[in-house]
Amino acid sequence: MVYNINKRKPIFCELNNKTGGSTIEKTDTFYMELEQGPFEMIENGSKTIELRLYDEKRQRLSVGDLIVFTNRADSRRLTARILKLHIYDSFKELYKELPLLKCGYTKENVNSASYKDMLEYYPAEKQLAYKVAGIELEVIK
Repeated sequence: MVYNINKRKPIFCELNNKTGGSTIEKTDTFYMELEQGPFEMIENGSKTIELRLYDEKRQRLSVGDLIVFTNRADSRRLTARILKLHIYDSFKELYKELPLLKCGYTKENVNSASYKDMLEYYPAEKQLAYKVAGIELEVIK
């Protein structure tokens, strides 16, 4: 089963609403670490979907929130905004639905991509307990 979560947080302030003005929305900022390869792929725009376990921390994410990624190798940081959250029961389902070239695979290795690759990071028991997420991003700085 697929859970697509594309909700906005409640508006807490509206400016000039009657004249077509903009709204201000509450956003939260989350912090995550990445190895150098995935960090650089997000930084250069070739990876736009980060794959994670949909555990308690990731269940707090909403479209519009910010994620500050820290490169574990050199402590560089980049900030990205969440565009969409794609929630699946397992990486097996996620790998069937999402474009793997946007998930960190390259033309050279996408043909050998397998949902089993994620077992290195998240055991099957945890996937069953929490579900999994494809966090679609745009880098903002």
